[in-house]
Amino acid sequence: MRNNDRVRKLLTGIAATVLSVALAAAGVDFGAAIAAEYRLSRAVRGAADLSWDPSVAILGFPFIPQAVRHHYDEIEIKATDVAHPHVERAALEATMHSIGISEASWLIRPDAPLPIGKLESRIIINSAHLGRFMDLKDLMVEAPTVETNDATGGTTESGISASEGLVFTATPRSAGFDEQVSVSVDLSIVGPERTTLVFTPTGVLTGPGTADQEVPADQLAAVLDEFRATLPDQRLPFGVAPTSQGARGSDVIIEGITEDITVTLGEFTQP
Repeated sequence: MRNNDRVRKLLTGIAATVLSVALAAAGVDFGAAIAAEYRLSRAVRGAADLSWDPSVAILGFPFIPQAVRHHYDEIEIKATDVAHPHVERAALEATMHSIGISEASWLIRPDAPLPIGKLESRIIINSAHLGRFMDLKDLMVEAPTVETNDATGGTTESGISASEGLVFTATPRSAGFDEQVSVSVDLSIVGPERTTLVFTPTGVLTGPGTADQEVPADQLAAVLDEFRATLPDQRLPFGVAPTSQGARGSDVIIEGITEDITVTLGEFTQP
């Protein structure tokens, strides 16, 4: 019996030691990841001339083996309330997959080239800033009323809706109409550099999920014109070409996805 007690105590001691070592290793790994994310956030801020530190996440566990092999699985960069052409402020996002850091070190120098297997880049404009640009002070943007896309509710992995049939609800007072109206709006990207976002109204919407306000025939053209707009100079982070545009929540989003590209942190913001 005493031997069994000794064995039990020995095994308990070994288990406690192994657990302590594992927790210590996890703590060291977590601390290293936090340090790398902080340094990367500061590097992006300085290189891209941002007013404050963006949110940065180096994803994947454990972190240290990624740093040792000079290859990060995934990095997310999110900068909110960034000065942006014509709409005053917008959010910028980038999701990098399979990032080589052999020339950048595990702390990623601001000017180091970063080869990336896949890069997702986004401009996010909320309803309030878009409404001020369009002179629709109470504008609310929603995804199309009928979505037949994937499980995320959008056509992309990041959950962005289709580009046709977005629901724009606002009061078009400049057209002499003082009631909220819901209008179906299509989005498109045009221009030689594909940097101009075009809003094309296609009709007034009524029924559930809308303002349910009809517009007299003699005012219809003027009301629809209030929801027509052209928004130039929309250059995605890292200069990625747009591949889709739509809505997510109450935001309008322009997204570009590309593969096998090399960038530097300063390209996060575009001139």
